[in-house]
Amino acid sequence: MITRIQPGARMSEAVVHGDTVYLAGQVGEPGDDVIAQTKTALAEVDALLAQAGSDKSKILMAQIWLADIADFDAMNSVWDAWVDTANPPARATGESRLASPDYKVEVIVIAARG
Repeated sequence: MITRIQPGARMSEAVVHGDTVYLAGQVGEPGDDVIAQTKTALAEVDALLAQAGSDKSKILMAQIWLADIADFDAMNSVWDAWVDTANPPARATGESRLASPDYKVEVIVIAARG
């Protein structure tokens, strides 16, 4: 069974298949700095995981895209305060041009349920 959370014409914010939750990329408010955008994106991750019956302790993999890799330490200052250190996920971080130049960070998560 497949469940789509907040489906739209182009994409769903999350898709659940069995006990796996796939989140769309989460971003912050355009124009905010990378710290504020990371906090917002991670709050969205928390909210979507809760809707799917999961939480950050069950994240299997996270991909983080930064518009400027120079923001790596600033983004990590937020990530390190947020991540479940008893259950850290596999993670990759890279630099990429995002959908809008106003976005500085995008977070993509795959998590388990149950």
